[in-house]
Amino acid sequence: MAEEKSIAFPHNLTLEDRKKLTVSGVSDIGSYDEQTIVALTELGELTVKGEDLHIIRMSVEMGELAVEGNISSLSYSELQTHSKGFFSRLFQ
Repeated sequence: MAEEKSIAFPHNLTLEDRKKLTVSGVSDIGSYDEQTIVALTELGELTVKGEDLHIIRMSVEMGELAVEGNISSLSYSELQTHSKGFFSRLFQ
């Protein structure tokens, strides 16, 4: 039987007309630019791709993220079990 893990914030996505994305359950932002935003959630790493992406609100305390722009894709990947430091990522 699969073991359920405790989630600090409920995780929900709301996408409106592929222009505005609201995400709850976000613990941190891994990276971002105008084409890609990587948000770290309790349920995995969420990658948002598109054009002219802008973070309009981010609250780590509330676990909320709001993004505007032309959103083309949303994808999840598993969280890394070990975090690499800045220099180890730089020299891969």
